[in-house]
Amino acid sequence: MKKVLAVLVAVPALLVGVALVRALTLRPDPPPTVEAVEIPVDERAVAERLARALTYPTVSPLPPAEPDSAAFRAFHAFLEETFPRVHGTLARETIGGLGLLYRWEGTSEAAPVVLMGHQDVVPVLAGTESDWEHPPFGGVIADGWVWGRGALDDKATVLGILEAVEALLAEGWAPPRTLWLAFGHDEEIGGHNGARAIAELLAARGEAPALVLDEGGTVLPGFPGVDPPVALVGISEKGYLSLELTAQGLGGHSSSPPPQTAIGIVAAAVTRLEADPFPLALDGTGALLFERLAPHMGLGGRLLLGNRWLFGPVLAPLLGRSGEVSALLRTTTAATVFQSGEKDNVLPIEARAVVNFRIRPGETVESVTARVRDVIDDDRVRVRPLESARDPSPVSDPDSEAFALLARTIHEVIGTDVVVTPYVVPGGTDAWYYGARSANVFRFLPIRFEMEDLARMHGTGERIAVAEYAQAVRFFRRLIQNTEHLPWT
Repeated sequence: MKKVLAVLVAVPALLVGVALVRALTLRPDPPPTVEAVEIPVDERAVAERLARALTYPTVSPLPPAEPDSAAFRAFHAFLEETFPRVHGTLARETIGGLGLLYRWEGTSEAAPVVLMGHQDVVPVLAGTESDWEHPPFGGVIADGWVWGRGALDDKATVLGILEAVEALLAEGWAPPRTLWLAFGHDEEIGGHNGARAIAELLAARGEAPALVLDEGGTVLPGFPGVDPPVALVGISEKGYLSLELTAQGLGGHSSSPPPQTAIGIVAAAVTRLEADPFPLALDGTGALLFERLAPHMGLGGRLLLGNRWLFGPVLAPLLGRSGEVSALLRTTTAATVFQSGEKDNVLPIEARAVVNFRIRPGETVESVTARVRDVIDDDRVRVRPLESARDPSPVSDPDSEAFALLARTIHEVIGTDVVVTPYVVPGGTDAWYYGARSANVFRFLPIRFEMEDLARMHGTGERIAVAEYAQAVRFFRRLIQNTEHLPWT
């Protein structure tokens, strides 16, 4: 018995000892050896051009409504007028009606680079216009900010890339490899006519990009438990699935109701889904973020995150308390639509709900649908996927030379103190269409973000700091120059 007790005490002590040693020896990598690169940018001038771009209401409305094609064409004319060297040197094509594709011919046959952004913006919620500090399509510069719909999502990318190319052309710089600028026009509603058409066209021409960069992650001023700025570079993005749940009822007068109406049946199904969320995945792609950040934390953070194999049961509930962190580590469940009934004393014949899922890498549309049916476990509920379902994108290698090139550019332009880490983008981007065409598809918007700006992106008062936008221009300019260091293929 004494030997058994000794073993029972020794084993946990040994495990904790191993975990503690690992935590004590878990240290950040040495600081990057790169030096900051000074790139002159006229901050006021580039901000004024971005502000003008925001005056064009290039809105992607929800189908079946059609976009205002005149607004997009006026925006195209503005780009042509504003960036004369780009339009005098690069070949430009219009794809899918309103998408733009530019080709800057390289001096070699090396694999090309694709820089992406999207022209379209989400609508301004009717009735909220007066809540904006400045008109959403006013193109106002005030208090050190450029205000307007699209300032962050995503005209800062489109204009920032064009500013960079225009400046390099003015210097007589020639790209060592062909550069494609791909600006879709319907990203906010799936990118089916813009990015998809552009990606298919490039594939048909035999292009296999060495690097694809789209919007996605950004630079945060810190992270819970981490003091230095953190650059989140998306190496994958979640899949998308909306499931329609319906149930039938007999109808009739409410004075003689059944034990459960169609509304009750569907409501119970939604309740089961919310009560049984998808599990947190403390390994795999989503956990890479915490693996890279752990060495920069205090002893407690290093102990827990550096030993997920031991502290997983403790970590899961802790990380699950934060909605943002939870969304990075699991397939999320969100009931977004509920429809039924017409009159207060009439039993509904049908009830309908829509539940949206953002699927983490490692799961699929098929596996999520199967689990939903298992959790609901009610043959009276019909489960049907809506259109636009898609699996998570392939995962790009964070140890690749392409990722290292992005990290080098971030350190040269944004700061050598920045911790560059891979993560999974919880939303969708146009980059999804390139997953099968390039092994190096990344998602990053090179600006420092305050957390409150996340709510502004599709909400009220969207804006970008003048200084941060100028930094984005510098980043794109340096990145284009750095592409000469990529592998040939």
